[in-house]
Formats: sequence, structure tokens, C-alpha cells
Amino acid sequence: MKKIFRKEVIIGICVLVALAILILGIDFLKGVNVFKPTNYYYASFENVEGLAVSSPVMLNGFKVGQVREMEYEFDNPGHVLVEMSLDSRLKVPQGSKAVLGTDILGTASIVLHLSKSATDHSVGDRLIGENSSSLLASAGDMLPAVQQIFPKIDTLLTNLNAVVADPALTASVKRLDAISANLQTTTQRLAAATAQLGPIAADVKQITGNTSNITSDLAQLSGQMKNLPLDSLVADLQTTTANLRALSDELGKPNSTLGRLINDPSLYDNLNTTISSLDSLFVDIKKNPKRYISIKLL
Repeated sequence: MKKIFRKEVIIGICVLVALAILILGIDFLKGVNVFKPTNYYYASFENVEGLAVSSPVMLNGFKVGQVREMEYEFDNPGHVLVEMSLDSRLKVPQGSKAVLGTDILGTASIVLHLSKSATDHSVGDRLIGENSSSLLASAGDMLPAVQQIFPKIDTLLTNLNAVVADPALTASVKRLDAISANLQTTTQRLAAATAQLGPIAADVKQITGNTSNITSDLAQLSGQMKNLPLDSLVADLQTTTANLRALSDELGKPNSTLGRLINDPSLYDNLNTTISSLDSLFVDIKKNPKRYISIKLL
């Protein structure tokens, strides 16, 4: 009997341990940490679509808890009571809100909006529950506006097709192609002209060098001219000019010797007569040389 009793006790203990492990495993799969102390709070929502047990409870983008249980409030029709297990270190001020929102994929979560009250909620209190507008609902609200935009888009596309089909646009595109081709040709010619500017630049450089040499020579000549006795040269020129002026004055006077030589017509006549006589003499000498030249032979 004792052995049978012992077997039954062992079997019972094993069953209890298995049940405990099963419960802990289910909680673990749900994301519930049974070894971490938590506080429980409640919130009532009109619509919990997309919300499930173990859905996260977020605060400032960080998970501070999760949904523990949900049950319909039969004494408050149209509402669902949600139990939230929050980290025991989190203090929830009075007046805080639990806002249930749904993302674009339809997954719901609860976001805490803590108030600035100095008094905290007690564990097990009920928070203010609100439903935020989902993205799908917002899209539904936008549908009328989108429907009003569709006719305008249709008109815009019609006008755009008309503009594209306009022959003037095609002609303009062809003109732009021609302009692009001309620009390309001009660019090639400019490149060729630029290549030909190389020798010209070399010649300009050589001319610049020659100009520099000429400038240096002029500077040297200017230095040499500074060293010339310009004062004495100017004095000599002034003396020569005075002498020429005096000679010119003498030539202009009819009573002076030089003036008589130039202004006296008789001197010219005498000279002319003398030249005529000499000419006659030379002619006669050519004709009768023996008359003037006698040769005696010993």
C-alpha cells in the first residue's frame, strides 16, 4: 500500500510540475515575464479592433507593459475592459490616458499619455481610455477630397495630351535639336581655333620679349643721353645760329661786301662776260693751238 501511495504522490507532483511549466511556457510565449513584478491597471475602450492579449503598452516609443486580459463590459454596453500589466517601477499620475491606436497593417497597441499631476494612481485603478483615429479611418475621411481631385487630374491629363500632340511642340523640339547640333559644331570650331592660337601666343610672347629688349635699350640710351654735355652742345648751337643769322643779315645788306656780291647786277654781268670770253678763248685755242703753244726742238 505504501509503495502504491508513493507512486500516486509522485505522479501527482509530476502532473502539477508539468501544469506549472505549461502555464509558464504559455505566459512566456505571450511575452509575460512571471518573474518580473508588475502592476495592473484598467482602461475601457469602445473599439478594440486589432488589439489582442499580449499587445504592447508603449510610453514614448518604449514598451512598458502589455495587455493582460480583455473582457466585454456587460454593465456598460458598447465598451470593452482591458487589463494592462505595467512595470512596477512606473508611476502613473492621475488623469493619464490610455490611447488605443492602429497602424496601417491593422495591428493595435496602447500608448500611455501621462499627465503632470503630482498624485499617482493606485494599483488597479481605471485609466481614461480613448480610441485614436486610425490611418484607414483618416484615409476614409480623405476620400471625398480625393474624389474631388480626380476630375481635375483628368482635365490636367487631357490638356497635357493636347499639348504633347500639338505639332508646334514637335517643331520646337526639332528646332532645339538643330540648335544643339549648331552649338556642337560651334564648339568644335572654337576648339580648333583655340588650338591654332598656340603659335600666335608663342609669337606674342616673342614680341613681348623683343619689346622688353627695346624698352631696356631705350632706357640705356636715355641714360647715355643724360650723360652727354647737353649744355655745351646747346651753347654751340646757339652760337652757330647767331653766326648764321649775322651772315644772313650781311647778305641782306646791299652796301656790304657779301651784299654787293649777291645784289650788284654788274658783278653778274662781268662774270657772265668773263665766262663768255673764256669760252671764246677755249674755242680759239682748240682751232689754232699753234698760235698759243710753240714747240721748239733742239
